[in-house]
Amino acid sequence: METTWDLTPLFPSLESPEFQGAWEDLRRQIAHLKGLLEGETPLDEVLAALDALAEKTTPLSAYLYARFSANTEDEAALAKLSELEMLLLDYERLRPRLTRYLALQEPEEAGPYRILVEEARWEALHLMPEGEEVLSAELSLSGRQAWAKLHENLTSQITATVDGEELPITQVRNLYFRPEEAVRKKAYEAELRAWERHEVPLAYALNGVKGEAGVLNRRRGYRDDLEPTLAQNRITRKALWAMQEAVRESLPLFRRYYLLKARALGKERLDWWDLFAPLGKGRRWTLEEARGFLTEKLAALAPNAAKVAEAAFAERWMDLLPRKGKVGGAYCMPRGGGKSLILANYEESFEAVSTLAHELGHAYHNFALARVPASLRHVPMTLAETASIMNETLVVEAALQEASAEEGLEILDAYLQGAAQVVVDIHSRFLFESWVFAKRKERELSPREFKALMLKAQEEAYGEALATRHPYMWAVKGHYYGADFYNYPYTFGLLFGLAVYGQAKEDPAFATRYEDLLAASGLYPAKELAARFGFDLESVDFWRKGLKVLGEKVEALEARL
Repeated sequence: METTWDLTPLFPSLESPEFQGAWEDLRRQIAHLKGLLEGETPLDEVLAALDALAEKTTPLSAYLYARFSANTEDEAALAKLSELEMLLLDYERLRPRLTRYLALQEPEEAGPYRILVEEARWEALHLMPEGEEVLSAELSLSGRQAWAKLHENLTSQITATVDGEELPITQVRNLYFRPEEAVRKKAYEAELRAWERHEVPLAYALNGVKGEAGVLNRRRGYRDDLEPTLAQNRITRKALWAMQEAVRESLPLFRRYYLLKARALGKERLDWWDLFAPLGKGRRWTLEEARGFLTEKLAALAPNAAKVAEAAFAERWMDLLPRKGKVGGAYCMPRGGGKSLILANYEESFEAVSTLAHELGHAYHNFALARVPASLRHVPMTLAETASIMNETLVVEAALQEASAEEGLEILDAYLQGAAQVVVDIHSRFLFESWVFAKRKERELSPREFKALMLKAQEEAYGEALATRHPYMWAVKGHYYGADFYNYPYTFGLLFGLAVYGQAKEDPAFATRYEDLLAASGLYPAKELAARFGFDLESVDFWRKGLKVLGEKVEALEARL
């Protein structure tokens, strides 16, 4: 099986006539939109231009970022990616004018594009003068975006030495999944030494990102640094606090899980390097096995999700294995035409199968979104996890039904590992980022201060369940650098996805509407979309339902130990 993606269906090369033609088409489309905004243009013409612009941007952006993220030493791709940012800056310069144009339209006349008008009306209240907005967009390339690139490029090339062998940091972090505690502990110690060697530039990067965001948020009149992210994620503050209340209530449940795991490992409390230690005795999952299993099991509830998964393997949408120079983690991005590109760092475990199922869920979501206009395919992070959580949960449930007792223990624990990360660890990240924003208003923070805040956040989230912490998680997670409060949407997505999964299992008619929900996820604010399917996001009880599913998994684990 080929394990690297095939980008030639997008473009044969940077020098190809196809790429050059697409580039010029994008340039002309931006100029066309600018011309429309300079006159008294009907709304339908502006909306059509926005759709065309999104259609032309997607394949260019996907191709260049895929090349760069698979090999951060690809200088040609990096240079062209920078040029694309400069080209798109011409569009960013138009955004204040576009926002004001849309804000003056009547929502009822916008049809399915109503949300764009409604959001423009709210955003117009927080716009700086046009000249300042344009200057902000121009400076972002040498400001926030440059700091984010520094983090991504630097961390992709960091190595650490374990038992005399120099390994990419992604491979070192994969050692946390090994059954031997000595190996996990060495990986932890080597990783901390590696981050310490690079803590100064990474601290400058984080200070730069949050400093710029704080200045702009105050200048635009937001009540706090959280408010613009609520708008971006299309949720209400009341919904977020309802979810946070349920999360805080659930922390004793997850601490119970950690103590159960510690007991199974023969320890009083877990150390940080034990969080991903396997329980039970799993087996190797080759990529061929993963492919067959995923396509078969996804078909049970969402046949089109299975078709998307098979296409991803057959048509080589994926770059699957870790290597030096490749960014860590996993992601999925649309490339146009309902198709996607997926990057992963696969290692032969069920956890990796689950991660692949997760990213293939995003690909299915992109497939569903292809039925709506391109400018309505933007899905907030809060809703963007719905299909991935559905995929992941479906695959785990299927695996548990077929697994031996020992393998079932491993699968159940791996599922709870992931859920705990999304609830407990992300709670610590939310606390950390909240404190960073508050302190960054006063001055820059040192690496020592970032470490202290991270340890404090982990103490509040994990409590007595852990004997050791990880002071450099602020350096590990690229989310802090690329966006603000990127953390809580994952928790939202997990618990919302579990609610959707539960509804689909109980109500076959809902399963047929599942793809409709995905397709509509860019058309409405989250509260309105959820209400259309019978969910109340501002009720703490709604979030408790998702956490109840996880509580049942903890009880199932306890019964196996």
